[in-house]
Amino acid sequence: MSSQDEQSSTEESQEPIPTDYDIAQSTDMEPIWELVEPWGLGLDDLQYFGEYTAKVKQHAIERLREQAENKEQNLVLVTGMTPTPKGEGKTVTTVGLGQTLNHVGEEAMIAIREPSLGPVFGVKGGAAGGGRSQVLPMEDINLHFTGDLHALTSAHNLIAAMLDAKISQGDDLDIDINNVAWPRAIDMNDRALRETVVGLGGKTGGTPREDSFILTAASGLMAVLCLATDIGDLKERVSRIIVAYDEAGDPVTVDDIEATGPATMLLRDAIKPNVVQTIEGTPALVHGGPFANIAHGTNSLVADKTAFGMGDYLVTEAGFGSDLGAEKFMDVVCRKGDMTPNAVVLVASVRALKYHGLDQWPVDYDEIDAAGVDAVEAGFSNLDKHARNLQKFGVPVVVSVNRFPDDTDAEIQAVLDHCREDLGVRAAESNVFSDGSEGGVDLAENVIEATEESDEDEFRMLYDDEDSIKEKIHTVATEIYGADDVKYTGGALDDIEQMNELGFDDYPVVMSKTFHSLSDDASRKGAPEDWELEISEVYPSAGAGFLVALTADALTMPGLPARPAAADMDIDEDGNISGLF
Repeated sequence: MSSQDEQSSTEESQEPIPTDYDIAQSTDMEPIWELVEPWGLGLDDLQYFGEYTAKVKQHAIERLREQAENKEQNLVLVTGMTPTPKGEGKTVTTVGLGQTLNHVGEEAMIAIREPSLGPVFGVKGGAAGGGRSQVLPMEDINLHFTGDLHALTSAHNLIAAMLDAKISQGDDLDIDINNVAWPRAIDMNDRALRETVVGLGGKTGGTPREDSFILTAASGLMAVLCLATDIGDLKERVSRIIVAYDEAGDPVTVDDIEATGPATMLLRDAIKPNVVQTIEGTPALVHGGPFANIAHGTNSLVADKTAFGMGDYLVTEAGFGSDLGAEKFMDVVCRKGDMTPNAVVLVASVRALKYHGLDQWPVDYDEIDAAGVDAVEAGFSNLDKHARNLQKFGVPVVVSVNRFPDDTDAEIQAVLDHCREDLGVRAAESNVFSDGSEGGVDLAENVIEATEESDEDEFRMLYDDEDSIKEKIHTVATEIYGADDVKYTGGALDDIEQMNELGFDDYPVVMSKTFHSLSDDASRKGAPEDWELEISEVYPSAGAGFLVALTADALTMPGLPARPAAADMDIDEDGNISGLF
């Protein structure tokens, strides 16, 4: 998330709280080459984008991977309960925990996703932590950064253009224009582009057909980039992406339309992880940005593997609530990347607990502010479900109660007592937003204890590769979401039959679901019971190597609200930005 409405460490404090922007501007950053030198990166290992941002070159990535084999590796995943639309502080917690682990004498790296312009200008504003636990340079990261999203958008749309050229100018592949599986992409929330028609304008305009746009973060290329190990693996994955089906129902791939080389060429630099710094000088790898409600929701595997060679701890995050990001991290990312988490931090907030306790939809923040401990306790069912879900993976859970300025001591204590006494899990109050590493010591100590007590042999995924597609979907629906059963609508069952025929039945499944609820109905809060998960479509992300199951309420192209965050952003004649975060 971008910020937390100005957070303080104690409810009694009346001092004015500086904005994220003020804090960022008052921070003296270190040249990136000097910052990362103690972590094993030299001048020639970096590709520079100014003084404070760089990409890690391929030869350095390979060296660090080799070094990681001889280093202690503690993987800490940060996830959360079902959030309010503003978010509850996962990125703040990720950055703050990484800083704090270094503060208490450990060697910790941070890896997070890079922001998409859609959410930046939509609801949440800038995204890279906040307060005294943010990643810098904030303006650059939130806007064009190193051009990764631009490269992905260009590569995605090159494939789309080459596909339409093949259709309209001598189609030797017999492509079914009613069965094209590759939409256009744009890095902006724009609901008007959800359904479009292309090819208008007569013979010079191509072949008319229905089309659509998706957010770049939802592109199959984003998933491919974040799961590829190197440029060779990336190229092979790009080649097998399915862009359409022919009249006989057989898949047409990127390789079939001769787009593999040029599309991968555009991603040559995008596969290299970006390295920047936190306010307290902890290196942070910011790379990739798939959403957890419409993709697998974590930063790139390349960034993770690079970080393992630089520190003894890697703190990373998974998008939205644990039902989306954490489940996919365990069942997809760890499966693909051969990784085992040593601890999971579950971020909770008084605000989110009240949101569920008051059973709100849409959210009413004024009502939340006015409510007390009773509303907090009424929302425990959601927190409990997330904690129990995470325990099913055999990984120690630490609840981080992220404190906001209006939270009372009684509210915070109620959450801590419930976690420790009723749930039986570690819990700590976190003030990393307002106090940086000084406000995260209790959390860090709990995380260190959890990693020391963890047993990697106890880690388990929810399902096996050999399970059927329907079994995998049913397992996630019932074990994680709390559904009674799964209902297939439209052509979903036909889709599954086709996936079996194509040999994709051993793929893991990425569930595309609303992040506003554990269920597929955004209005249902807490831990919904007596409901069935509705699956409307199942399609392959063949390059990434997983299947996507769409539920009833899933959008691959978000829209802007009536008053988007962009309306409060500006730039003055000196180039100073305001309102971004």
